[in-house]
Amino acid sequence: MQTLCFGEIMLRLSPPGAQRFVQAQQFEAVFGGSEANVAVSLAQFGLPAAYLTRVPDNELGQAALDAVARFGVKTELSVRGGERLGLYFLEQGIGRRASKIIYDRAGSGMATLAPGMIDWQSALEHTSWLHWSGITPALSQSAADALLEGLKMARQRGIRISCDLNYRANLWKYGKIPADVMPPLVALTDVLLGDETAFEICLGVKASDQMNPEILLATVKAAFQQLEYLAMTQREGFSASHNSYRGLLFDGQQVFFSQKYDLPNILDRIGTGDAFMAGLIVGLQKNEADLQETVEFATAAAALKHYVAGDFNLCSEAEVRALMAGESGGRIRR
Repeated sequence: MQTLCFGEIMLRLSPPGAQRFVQAQQFEAVFGGSEANVAVSLAQFGLPAAYLTRVPDNELGQAALDAVARFGVKTELSVRGGERLGLYFLEQGIGRRASKIIYDRAGSGMATLAPGMIDWQSALEHTSWLHWSGITPALSQSAADALLEGLKMARQRGIRISCDLNYRANLWKYGKIPADVMPPLVALTDVLLGDETAFEICLGVKASDQMNPEILLATVKAAFQQLEYLAMTQREGFSASHNSYRGLLFDGQQVFFSQKYDLPNILDRIGTGDAFMAGLIVGLQKNEADLQETVEFATAAAALKHYVAGDFNLCSEAEVRALMAGESGGRIRR
């Protein structure tokens, strides 16, 4: 049985090195997107993974699917349609200068997705886990409706469902606020990743003490009692190039905290939350009885992603476990 990840893949365009947009004479191109990033990580960790999206029926759409498939992810379920592939432009931050992202995804295949375009019955046939993120319902009402269609069918079939809230203020442009759209989708979800901002803006849930993770996660759990697990990450940014990072996992009774990683000389922060999400899925599928192990694995996976260029976390399970065991990466593996 496979884990199916559903969402938009885009072409990422970045000025070389640490150049700013206004300096760029050329752009480096890679493909990526939250749910595609999760699917690639799962395949790297040895889990059967499939990716479902909608891309234009042209060479660029095929190239996007090929970029995911080359890492062992099934993409045959994806459908063709829409006028274009979504784009995003990334200006990498460095030192005291923060990264910047500009989205160009209006009218993309996923933004124009509507109910009935996805054959959910076939897509879910060999699926035991469905993953989605809050990016899809941010694109359009019709995309949110198509997602809801799939979540309802997955729920009926007893398929486990996970979500990364992934709040993006610049995406909600079609006249709805997240709190109008997200709660019915999250009500069909079993495993939820978010942060204090996303919980409040997407779900309308605000804890009495937003800075206390135990109180915050328990408040979200009380509002969505079907949730089995809630997770969040805590990042402290000393600069764009130097952060600390740890993960938390809540089972409704206890919060499990990972070790905290110091992350100097960051190469690429994009996709780190997706790496964490994939690590959670792996841990809950392989060893659900040990939640401390699960959050440690997820956090170590995210820590490594800070040093992998591009959206995808191209690290193996063995590399993640080596970091968990204390390897610093200072020695050459021969």
